[in-house]
Amino acid sequence: MPRPGLFRPVAVAAGERSRLGTLLVEDGVITPDALDAALADQRRGLCRLGDLLIRRGLVTENDVYDALARQADLPRWDPASAPAAPDLIDRLGAAACARDGCLPLAPAGAITPIATCNPQAFASWRARVAPTLGSVAMVIASRTQLDNALLETRANALVRAAESVPPAEMSCRSFGTSPLRRRSLLTTVVAAIAGIAALGVAYPVAVFAALSLIAMVLLTLNTALLVAGLAGALRPTPSSGTGPTLARLPRVSLLVPLFHECRIADTLVRRLSLLDYPSELLEICLVTEASDSVTAAALAQTVLPDHMRVVVVPDGTVKTKPRAMNFALPFCNGDVIGIYDAEDAPPADQLHRVVERFAACPPDVGCLQARLNFYNPRASWLSRCFCVDYATWFALVLPALRKLGWPIPLGGTSVFFRRDVLDRVGAWDAHNVTEDADLGLRLARFGYRVELLRSTTLEEAPFRPRAWICQRSRWQKGYALTWAVHMRAPRRLWRDLGAWRFFGAQVLLLGALGGAVMAPVLWSFGLLWLGLPHPLSGQLTGAAQYAVSGLLFWGVAIQALGHWVALEITGRHRLRASIPLMPVYAALSTVSIAKALYEVAARPFFWDKTEHGISPPGTTVTGELHDPSRA
Repeated sequence: MPRPGLFRPVAVAAGERSRLGTLLVEDGVITPDALDAALADQRRGLCRLGDLLIRRGLVTENDVYDALARQADLPRWDPASAPAAPDLIDRLGAAACARDGCLPLAPAGAITPIATCNPQAFASWRARVAPTLGSVAMVIASRTQLDNALLETRANALVRAAESVPPAEMSCRSFGTSPLRRRSLLTTVVAAIAGIAALGVAYPVAVFAALSLIAMVLLTLNTALLVAGLAGALRPTPSSGTGPTLARLPRVSLLVPLFHECRIADTLVRRLSLLDYPSELLEICLVTEASDSVTAAALAQTVLPDHMRVVVVPDGTVKTKPRAMNFALPFCNGDVIGIYDAEDAPPADQLHRVVERFAACPPDVGCLQARLNFYNPRASWLSRCFCVDYATWFALVLPALRKLGWPIPLGGTSVFFRRDVLDRVGAWDAHNVTEDADLGLRLARFGYRVELLRSTTLEEAPFRPRAWICQRSRWQKGYALTWAVHMRAPRRLWRDLGAWRFFGAQVLLLGALGGAVMAPVLWSFGLLWLGLPHPLSGQLTGAAQYAVSGLLFWGVAIQALGHWVALEITGRHRLRASIPLMPVYAALSTVSIAKALYEVAARPFFWDKTEHGISPPGTTVTGELHDPSRA
């Protein structure tokens, strides 16, 4: 059974449900047998009868809301005769009106009419807004009417709201707002690099020794994290079982942001249609940009099931995935919010696993992260190495972070939230190009935990170096911005996280960035092994040279062991032959970090999008990965 407070039940008595159905039968829009079947199915989930009937195509939206109006002896809203009141919408917040399904209309004397698609919740809503609106009266409107009215009258307000969460002190939106500020930051970065270079010329031994020490500390920390993951993976863990059986399933909303997706739309719809969650409890929002004619044309040629719809995001000051999701979120009715990317291929039972896991977890688990891997490892040596990289990250590193109690940087897809938790922490930073990592840290600051879901979604891996570098540099830039945002007030971050998790956040973010920056320093020690000149040749003698060599050897060896074990866990045994190529693959991170650092200063909000649907024919793996939870 779900824990109390886990999902918001719809407060409608069975008698009221039957009465609505009776009205629909009397109107001749549904047969008694169809009504009985719908009422029986309704008991499976937290879904209103009218929504279930509409979703199944048994009645129209107008049929249901006409009957609701008659049932409550209330008028239906006519937008032509009673227009929405933009000033009152702004006082309540356009996003709040969309979320609550209530829209203030032009006042009629001392009374403010409120159009609502959820009359059962109106009493509690009226109590909240009474101090703002005074006396109110209810009229019945369909969800489509409300959404259209909001988009027609307050689209700009909704865009501003999408771009202004979370609060400024937890957002990076101030980092690139002024050209002068960007030039100043770029100048500072260049000056810092030039200063280090000048010191290196003047004091080469001291500077290189300091850089080497930093590089080795970072290597040690990153290796220790992998050792923690290996220790957890090699230790037998009891099976979690099948999870509780839910008496009633919650509603689930999936956000699928799309941008310039000309090749993948039809495939995406087909893959998401395979999810076996009840369609009346599932809504899938395909979120597109108003200026994106490419995706619009592709979707226009695709037949969408009744539980899928397109949400078009008007233009704003930035064009990012998190901004699009923030805009769409208030229009979602799910108790659980999930994210998928355009190229994702989730397993059919993933949503059932999500709701069962949420029901089994305490309320402080605000998020579930599924595993990710790729379905096109055969595309190139790079895609094979990327598969190894992802297997290691999701099978070893993230479980280690969870075991240590450190913040977990979320993946950008196959991640699921309790709706109330997502609202409470401020949703996504519209200006952060790794909104997922930022949100993972923010969840930790608010006292919520992330649990890992043993269910694997397959994606399309970049298989060309240029595409990989563009994607990885975006992630690195986002990590840098996330660190800068949360370290604005380090004392507050310390208070929010505590000493141990504060340390973990530094290891996670600075370790990833610093490891890529400092890798060439570690590579340089190969000169010593080849007998070639090195800045520290005179200082590293005897025991010191053996210590450095041992650290580097064990760092590489543990990485290789980690890759091997991760491939064993995920069932990708054939990719073991790619492990010797992983140092070459890792070297690309040093190339991408240079691009990332430049863009932090020059283009902090630029979203270097990854193109999907371009893998060569015959390079995709049609079978599912081996998932230990299915064994």
